Amino acid sequence: MKTDMTEGSIQGHLARFAIPLILGNMFQLTYNAVDSIVVGRFVGNEAQAAVGIANPLMNVLTFFIVGVCNGVGVIISEYYGGRDERRLRLEMGTATVFGSLVFGSLSVVLWIGASAALRLLRTPEEILGITSGYLRMIAPGLLFIFVYNLYATALRSMGDAKTPLYFLIFSSVLNVFLDILLVIFLKLGIYGAAAGTLLSQISASVLCLFYARKKADVLKLSPKEFRIDQGILERTIRYSWTTGMQKITLNVGKLLIQSFVNPLGVNVIAAFNAVNRIEDFVLQPEQSIGAAITTFVAQNRGAKKGERVYLSFRVGMLMEVIYGIFIGIVIFAGAEPAMRLFSPAPDNVMIPLGISYLHIMAVMYTLPGVTNGLQGYVRGWGAMNLCLVSTFLQIGSRVIFAAFLIPMFGMPGIAYCCLMGWFIMLGYEAPYFLRHKEAQFTLRD
Repeated sequence: MKTDMTEGSIQGHLARFAIPLILGNMFQLTYNAVDSIVVGRFVGNEAQAAVGIANPLMNVLTFFIVGVCNGVGVIISEYYGGRDERRLRLEMGTATVFGSLVFGSLSVVLWIGASAALRLLRTPEEILGITSGYLRMIAPGLLFIFVYNLYATALRSMGDAKTPLYFLIFSSVLNVFLDILLVIFLKLGIYGAAAGTLLSQISASVLCLFYARKKADVLKLSPKEFRIDQGILERTIRYSWTTGMQKITLNVGKLLIQSFVNPLGVNVIAAFNAVNRIEDFVLQPEQSIGAAITTFVAQNRGAKKGERVYLSFRVGMLMEVIYGIFIGIVIFAGAEPAMRLFSPAPDNVMIPLGISYLHIMAVMYTLPGVTNGLQGYVRGWGAMNLCLVSTFLQIGSRVIFAAFLIPMFGMPGIAYCCLMGWFIMLGYEAPYFLRHKEAQFTLRD
């Protein structure tokens, strides 16, 4: 069901839009954890290592696709809010054709070059064969990941955040079922897990595509509308490239910070990986609220309703701050039981290490909420380059400070790096908001 965010309750629209995103992201994280458990428990260490090596590479490509589709979503939200159906259809036709060509070609390149890519990642020879086989089996999924995210983003950009969530839940449950069937009962090993992943991705993309074409007339394109419009393509690339690169920057930055953690030993590495899993869940709601702000701002900017743009920012930022305070209290009080989920042994050294980190971070969780709120607002205005630069500054400063603070303070040093990165990001983005505060009431083309 489409939702017009240019009318009605701002609080209600933001909450109804953000909650399905939060649930979808949480469900996806849980599904990924179950997927890894099945392979690790029923196939063996080599298969677990192969999945562990292949997945980060696929994650970088997947996050790039998500970022690209987020950029397209901003344009769709603007056209939808401005009731410009002609350009919205041109955008969907152009994005579908161009994206399918790019990511279909990328699937082929990854299939052909799987072994070469894995050697660049210094994959051990003893598992190179099964890792490349696994990667080749899931490589075609890039095209289906794109199709799902494009049409899910289009539906969300028109205010329907629930339906893509249903398709995600269905495909996630299907993936778990197929893992159990193919890996445990049919004994297909790591290739059974790969087949389950690919089939689940195909199901999500097909369901989302057919639903979008059936329920949203503006997305029901005729065959001749699937073509590339040069003017639309240039704007699409400008928006989607920067959001895609922003996603990659975040993940590359995490890998670089990991390189400073590794020399501190196994216990610190284990603690760092555990707190990362905890923070995946903690930070997702703040990111989802930011995404809701983006859609709301873009729709109302397209409708030239500047006052609602500003009010949506204030309401969204209040939601970010309230959540940051709430989750900070929860994590500070529950740091120890959260860490013990990863190890029941009472004398495990990683537990106090993780607790020390979480206690520091708990008092700072409003900061990523504020940065996500600002980024959501900035993306809604179409300032994609500013988002990319601010993300690069945040991650770059974290990496620079990591070189000094992590060897000096250990786990607490990682938290201090995050603090410096958020402050630098805010210092770069806040002036943009102040400059555009008045412009919201005098919107122009």
